[in-house]
This record gives sequence, structure tokens and C-alpha cells, in this order.
Amino acid sequence: MENKKLTVGEKAAYGIGAVGKDMVYMLSASYVLYYFQDLLGVNSVAMGIILLAARVFDAFNDPIMGIVVAKTHTRWGRFRPWLFIGTITNAVVLFVMFACPPDMTPSGLVAYAAVTYILWGITYTMMDIPYWSMIPAFTKGGSEREGLTTLARSCAGVGSALVTIFTVKIIQTIGNLPAFENLSGAAREIVGFKWFALIIAVLFVVFITVTCLAIKEQSLVDMKSASVGDMFRALISNDQAMTVVIAIVLINCSIYITSNLVIYFFKYDFGGTGWGDSYTLFNMFGGAIQILSMMLFYPVLRLFLSDVKIFYVCLASAITGYATLFIIAFVNMSSVYILFIPAFFIFAANGVLQVITTVFLANTVDYGELKNSRRDESVIFSMQTFVVKLASGVAAFVASICLQLNSLQRGNADTTEKIDYSLNVAESSKLGLRMTMTILPVIGLAIAIVVFRKKYILTDEKLSEISAQLDEKKRR
Repeated sequence: MENKKLTVGEKAAYGIGAVGKDMVYMLSASYVLYYFQDLLGVNSVAMGIILLAARVFDAFNDPIMGIVVAKTHTRWGRFRPWLFIGTITNAVVLFVMFACPPDMTPSGLVAYAAVTYILWGITYTMMDIPYWSMIPAFTKGGSEREGLTTLARSCAGVGSALVTIFTVKIIQTIGNLPAFENLSGAAREIVGFKWFALIIAVLFVVFITVTCLAIKEQSLVDMKSASVGDMFRALISNDQAMTVVIAIVLINCSIYITSNLVIYFFKYDFGGTGWGDSYTLFNMFGGAIQILSMMLFYPVLRLFLSDVKIFYVCLASAITGYATLFIIAFVNMSSVYILFIPAFFIFAANGVLQVITTVFLANTVDYGELKNSRRDESVIFSMQTFVVKLASGVAAFVASICLQLNSLQRGNADTTEKIDYSLNVAESSKLGLRMTMTILPVIGLAIAIVVFRKKYILTDEKLSEISAQLDEKKRR
């Protein structure tokens, strides 16, 4: 049966699901290291190993979940049951993960972090794979499908930005409630994370429920599940996909290193008793810029520049932002508003890069079809989810090594008063933190530029040529 054209309400319902999905992802990706390492005292290297190992495990977990979904047949469809089940279980695990009993032994805390984080990854995959895989089941091909994918990616960016902006402010507000006034500073943050995680979990369930109720699977699609072997074969036979994947890994590693460490920068370097307010302002500005860049900057730039040129502009913008942040950290950190300058360059670049790397991956599908006479669409897009998760794991491991080498862990957790944590941190530790969160990303982005310039050939002209050749082959 031919799929009906989606209504505005159905598109909005699908986008709302992406908002909730990435609110959960960003809370875990950006704050689980800080929660267990800085607040609960888990060894930073142990946390880095846990986060990296979980992402490697996903290399096998993602394809298995794809096979399970492909073999599912119910009255509610193939995808929606797993989308709903995965959401419920992931929401529960998210709350449990951020509700760790703080009085556990050190080894008990490590075990708790490992078990809950791995379970979180498994249950997230349970809903993430069907969420993206179900698009062909309720859309027509071509522009409608591409438009919905772009909308969902943009909505996911909004969800990420919302959590980035409000997390610290809300957990501090919760921790300062009268019921917790006798707790120490760290204990208040621990309590704040617990109840904030519950809020995010509930919103997640509500948003995905809207998606499940509004979206109807109108056809049974042939869902091809990509194994790890399929991914590597697709990469080896498609040099352009390999180039884009390498660029995505380098870019996301660079960005995630900073996102993992920026909270430590404000707490232990920028400092002040009101570091949380400064951190929130910084992220509020940056989050707004990131959303604008996806919704507005990219479409406007596309009117004047090719995707490849926009890509280089974004990488140059991010490098400029990191270099500016490094300089400002030594010259003038008297006001958080000065940090808005590097924030603009970094967050604007990040927003556009999230959209444009998806476009580049889509381009490699046509290239691969022409070169290899097969269309590896499902394999290529399965790879995107995996490489982004892998990049977050690698970045978390690098960040954990930085924290260990620079002895950055919670300050005085016994006082109920607000204190300036930066006063007890050695200047050498601050220098190490600054270098890790700025110079390493610059190196990663510079390598991405070199690799892309040498290997990527899919310009607008080349894509038009490939499209014409494919049309010619189909007419034969």
C-alpha cells in the first residue's frame, strides 16, 4: 500500500520524539563522567574505561538490535513496540543511574557505574534503532523522507541544547530547596541530579508516547540490518563513506572532549562561588546559537556556498573559537560574557556540522551505488549512529585521563556554604585542563580538514554527474 503524505502534525510528533531522545542522550553523554567522578569520587580512569568499553560494546549491540527489530511482527507494527519498550526501560535506567547511593564503597561505586551505564546504552539502542529505521515505513521516498530526517536531526539538536543549557542551573536549584539545606555542596548536586534525571525521564516517555500515537506504520518495509562486517565492507568498498566517517569521528571527538570538560573549566578554572550561574549563561548563549545555526545559518549559507565550502567554513570557525578561548583564559576571565566570543564560533560551527555531515553521508550512498552497483543506504546510516557513540566514548576516555593527570576532582564536599573551588587548584592543573579542551580539539579538526581536502570528491557538480549516470543506468 502506498504511504500517504505526512501531515504537519505527524512531522511535529516525530520531531518531538527526537527532542526527548536527545535530551536523554546529552544528559548521559555530558554529565555521567562529572556525576560519578567529581561528585561521587569514582576514579577518573576507571570511569573513562567504563565509558569507552560501553561504546565498543555498542558495535555489537546495535546490529543485534537491528536484527531483532527486523524480525518483529505485531499488530502495532515492527518499530513502535520496540520504540516504546526501549523508551520505558531507558527512562527507568537513566533515573537509577543518577540515583546512585553515595555511601557505597569505592569498588561498589565502580560496579554500579559500569552496570547502569552499560544497561543505559543497551536500552537506548532498543529505542534509537527503531526510531531512525521506521522512517521508510511511514514516508514516501525522496524529498519527504530527506526533509523528515533533517527535521528530526534538527529537533535532536534542540533536545541536546536544552539539556546543555539548563542542567546545572536546575540541579543547583533543586539542591538549594529547604528540604536539602543541611546537605553539603556535593551532596546537594547529587540530589539535584537524581531528581533532574527523573524529570528528563518523564519528559522522554511523554514525548516518545506522542510519537508512537501519532505515527502509523503504513507499510512493511524491508529493513536490512547492518552487521559489523557489513559496515566494514561498506567502508572498504566506498572511499567517500570512509572519508566522511573519519571526519565525523574526528569532529565529534573534538567536540565531546570539550563538552565533557567545560563544566570542570567553569568549576575549577573560571571559578567563583557562582560558577554554576556562569556555566548556565555560557551554555544558554551557546545552545541558542547552535539551534539558530541548524535552523537558520545553514539554510542561509547554502544559498551562497556549496556544502563542501560550508564544511570548511565551519571547521575554521570552530578552530577560531578554540584558539580564542585558549587566549582569553590567560588574558581576561573577569566576566562570562567575554567567553561568548569563542562560544559563538564553536556552537555555530557545531550546529551546522551536525546537519552537514548527515548530508555528506547521504551523498556517499549514491556514489557507492554507482561504483559498486549496490545501494548500502541502511548500512551507511547505521554506521553514523555507531561512530558518533564511539567518538563520545573516546572523548570521555581522553577527558578522564586529563582529569587524572591534573588531579581535578571534587573540592571540599563537607561544607554547606558556597565556596570557590578554583582557589585550591594548582595553576599547572588549570593549564593542563585548558590545553586538553582547546588544543586537542584544534588538532583533531585540523586533521579532519586535511583528510577531507585530500579524499572527498563529491562536490555539487560531481553529485549531479553521478545522479545523471545513475538515471542513465536505470533507463537501460
